[in-house]
Amino acid sequence: MPPINAMSKERVGQPRHDEDGFRLRIDGSAHAAGRARREMARLDAQLDAALLETMRLLVTELVSNSVRHAGARAVELTVAVSPEWVRVEVANAGEPFSPESRATRGEADSGWGLFLVERLSHDWGVLDDSGCQRVWFEIPRG
Repeated sequence: MPPINAMSKERVGQPRHDEDGFRLRIDGSAHAAGRARREMARLDAQLDAALLETMRLLVTELVSNSVRHAGARAVELTVAVSPEWVRVEVANAGEPFSPESRATRGEADSGWGLFLVERLSHDWGVLDDSGCQRVWFEIPRG
């Protein structure tokens, strides 16, 4: 899988500076979303509980989407923490999937993951880069 670069739709290629966090490769099994959620505990000492719980929810949804809709054999979870922001990126080399929330298309049974990302994050986006799809979101710390 290609390496992940911090990017956003307005700041493509412009990572935030002075960041802490972690990067982790997770097997694309049925347990991937749960593992990603548990790994967020690495940030317990850095982030407030409410912010961390929101991040856990969104990470779970994005990893689940990568495995379920893209058929990813592995995903890479990258979390960057700066004094002002937290940025999360989930990348996979599976089949690209449409970033459109199914909830916005009127399908009530699924598609709530990206709807939640849109509602609970400050900014988010999807980048396709040489066979690697990256879904990212940013949330302010405060």
